[in-house]
Amino acid sequence: MARAALMIQGTGSDVGKSTIVAGLARALTRRGLEVLPFKPQNMSNNAAVTEDGGEIGRAQALQARACFAAPRAAMNPVLLKPQTDGGAQLVLEGRVAGAASAADYHAMKRDLMPRVLRCFEDLSREADIVLVEGAGSAAEINLREYDIANMGFAVAARVPVVLVGDIDRGGVIASLVGTHALLEAGERALLRGYIVNKFRGDVRLFDGAIDAVAARTGLPCLGIVPWFVRARDLPAEDSLALERIVPPVARDGAIRIVVPRLPRIANFDDLDPLVAEPGVALELVAPGRKLPECDLVLLPGSKATRADLAALRREGWDIDILAHARKGGAVLGICGGYQMLGRTIADPDGSEGPPGTSAGLGLLETETVLAGEKILRTAEGSDIASGAPVSGYEMHLGRTTGAARPMLRLGHGDDGAVSNDGRVAGCNLHGLFASDSFRRAFLAALGGAGDLSLHWEARIEGALDALAQHLEAALDVGRLLEIARAR
Repeated sequence: MARAALMIQGTGSDVGKSTIVAGLARALTRRGLEVLPFKPQNMSNNAAVTEDGGEIGRAQALQARACFAAPRAAMNPVLLKPQTDGGAQLVLEGRVAGAASAADYHAMKRDLMPRVLRCFEDLSREADIVLVEGAGSAAEINLREYDIANMGFAVAARVPVVLVGDIDRGGVIASLVGTHALLEAGERALLRGYIVNKFRGDVRLFDGAIDAVAARTGLPCLGIVPWFVRARDLPAEDSLALERIVPPVARDGAIRIVVPRLPRIANFDDLDPLVAEPGVALELVAPGRKLPECDLVLLPGSKATRADLAALRREGWDIDILAHARKGGAVLGICGGYQMLGRTIADPDGSEGPPGTSAGLGLLETETVLAGEKILRTAEGSDIASGAPVSGYEMHLGRTTGAARPMLRLGHGDDGAVSNDGRVAGCNLHGLFASDSFRRAFLAALGGAGDLSLHWEARIEGALDALAQHLEAALDVGRLLEIARAR
C-alpha cells in the first residue's frame, strides 16, 4: 500500500494552509508518527537555508521544525522568488536555475513534474505520512495545464485533498462551493472534505452553512478552526503578512525603529523579534510617506537590490536616511539593505535585472558585486561591539568588500561593516535578532532595553505546541489521518 499522504489546498492565498500544515505536523508528530512536509511549488521571497546547502520556502522550514526534522531541498523542489513584476528567480531543488518570465515558467512546468514527483516519493519512503501544501487557489483553472502546485500534483501523485477556506475574509461558503464547481470530475474525486479557518465567535452559527455546503458539494466539514492569536509568533512566508505590522501606538521610552517597505522586500521575518519587544515601536513605512523621526532606520533584505535602491530613491527615502544619519541617528542594513549602505552595487552579468552599476547611499566604505555562486549557509559567532552571540543564515549573491571595521565575527570569518562613529552598520546575517542576547545588547546601545522574559526560539516552539493543541481541539485529526492512510 502506498505511504500515507494528505494534501492541504486552499480556496485562495493566505487562507492559512501553511499554518494548518505546521500545526498538523506537530500534532501528528506528538502522536508518535514520522511526519515530513512537502510543497511542490512555492512563490515567496521569504526563504530558509537547508541542511544540504540549498534554499526552500520559509513555511516549509517551519513545518520541518514542527516535525523535529531538518529542512532540506526536497521539501520544496520548485521555489519562485519574484524579482520583477513579470519575472522571478527559479530555484530547483534548492539551487538557483536562472530567471524566467511568467510565460516562460508556465511552458517549463510540464518538464518539472517528474522532478517534483521524485522528491515527493523520496520523502514518502522516509515518513509515516507526508503533509503536502498547495499554493494559492485550488481552482486557478487558467493555470491548470501542466499544473504542479495543486490538483495537477494531487492527480499525478494520487494524494487525497482537503480544502481550507478563510471565513475571516468573508465569502467562505461561495469560495468552497465555487472551488468545487470549477474543478474537473477527476479532481473533485480526490476531495475528501474541507476546513473552515480563522473563525471568530460562536461556531454554532455556521451549522446552516455546513448543510448548505454539503448539499452543493457532498463534502463533509472536517473542522472549524477558531482564530489562533499566536499565529503572529510564527514566521510568515506570504508578503500579505506584512499587513499585520501596523503603525505602533506611541509609548514613552520606546525605541522607534523605521523600516522602508521595499517593493521586493525579502526575509522580512528578521523583523519579528523586534515587533515582539514591548519596548520597541517598529513602523513599516509604505510608499508615498516620508520616513518619520526615529532612533533607528533598518534597511531589510531585498530580492532585487539595485531595483529596490532605485525605488527607495524615487520615494525620497534616501534623503530622509542621509538626514537621519547626519543628525547622529543609527542605521542598520541586513543583506540587501547592507549592500545599499555602501558606495556602489555592481551587477555586471544582470543577475538581478539589467546589467549595470548603482551608486549606494555611501554611509559605509564598501562596494558590492553581484556575481558568482549564491552563498547559502548557516552561521554563528558573535557581535564584535558587544560580544553577544549571534546565529542565523546567509542567503546572498553579492560579495561585499572594503569593510575596515567588521560588524560580526563568524565561524567562517568576519562579516559586515561598521562606520567610524559606530552609528551605521550592516551585515549579511539573517535572523540575528532571534538571538536574545544580541537583541538586548543592540537595543541597549540605542538607549532602550530588551524584555528579559522574551526568548524568541522558545516562543516559536511554544506557539507550535499551542497550535497543535488548537487543531487537535478543532479538527477531526483522526479522520484526517484515516483519509491520508486510505490513499
